[in-house]
Amino acid sequence: MKEVQDRIIKVCRIIETSQEEPALEKLAEAAHLSPYHFLRVFREAVGVTPKQYAVAVRDERMRELLARGMAVTEALYEAGFGSGSSFYSSVHGILGMTPASFRSGGKGAVIQYAFGTSFLGDTLVAATDRGICAIEFGERRELLEGLQHRFPKAELREAEPAFRGWVAAVTSFIDSPDKGEDLPLDIQGTAFQKRVWQTLRQVPPGETMTYGELAERMGIPKAVRAVAGACGANRLGVVVPCHRIMGRDGKLRGYRWGVERKMALIERERLEIY
Repeated sequence: MKEVQDRIIKVCRIIETSQEEPALEKLAEAAHLSPYHFLRVFREAVGVTPKQYAVAVRDERMRELLARGMAVTEALYEAGFGSGSSFYSSVHGILGMTPASFRSGGKGAVIQYAFGTSFLGDTLVAATDRGICAIEFGERRELLEGLQHRFPKAELREAEPAFRGWVAAVTSFIDSPDKGEDLPLDIQGTAFQKRVWQTLRQVPPGETMTYGELAERMGIPKAVRAVAGACGANRLGVVVPCHRIMGRDGKLRGYRWGVERKMALIERERLEIY
């Protein structure tokens, strides 16, 4: 079994270092498996198909090249896009803003933000023109500084009155998650991260599980560390309920916004449901 895992790791490195997406047959040959068997084994080990993995690698490469200041036209071919049209047709899903804005640290992009108050304390709600991109908790000045650090050249704009309705909806959902939510979201992440977050959103209020159980639910029991990493990258607090993840011993573990808030969320959800 370890030999097969080593082969899959080798294939991941081939994908990561290839200028263009390698053919399935070539990857299967490198893993010494038939294409059909390779597809099944790769998905079990990594959590996505080889194509989805290659797309995630390509998109991340594009973000890195633009962040270094490379011109968009040069970067898209360097990253492995076959044409400009293939990149621009999915640009907002990859960057969350225009390429020029991303390359310059968000320059030209407008990110609205506002603070609300929930039982977790001060709550930052931020959004691009596509939807809510951040829901975070803590001290207001630190939260705003953190948002500015992520997009140093974006225009952070205190939200217009209409945006307050979104903030009210967010804080209402935080206080009563069992009632569901219908918010416009701009969920930014890799294909694998989005898959983890989508699975997390299917975990009902009042229920908890371990990273291992979450990986099992996704059908990728060996990808526990990757699943944990995706949970740690989440910035949409409560809406993507990473607080419902416990340690293997059933005890609380780390949470981006503090273990105390995690405990409060779990206890409140259990009281609401039961």
